[in-house]
Amino acid sequence: QVQLVESGGGLVQAGGSLRLSCAASGSIFDIGAMGWYRQAPGKQRELVATITKIGSANYADSVKGRFTISRDNAKNTMYLQMNNLIPKDTAVYYCNAFIYGVVAGSGGDYWGQGTQVTVSS
Repeated sequence: QVQLVESGGGLVQAGGSLRLSCAASGSIFDIGAMGWYRQAPGKQRELVATITKIGSANYADSVKGRFTISRDNAKNTMYLQMNNLIPKDTAVYYCNAFIYGVVAGSGGDYWGQGTQVTVSS
């Protein structure tokens, strides 16, 4: 059983910062690409940032220069440092990862349960 658990969300004033974490646990052999997505009320889920196993990152234009994605492969954990937050960043943030299981040939796309980020003006 593989699980992704996010933490670090909360309420912050505009201009503030938050750091999200996503920890993977269970029968993990290896983790491929990971990413953060978000979904605001009444809107579709959208990509925030992705990171490859070797640390190559991509960002949505709306967060470039403010958010930084990183990962610690030894800890099976991914992070999202969010600075200079604005009210439009308010959403439920989800982590995503492609995880290879310990059984040969097993693997799949996994999602966390989400963590709420609210930015007040």
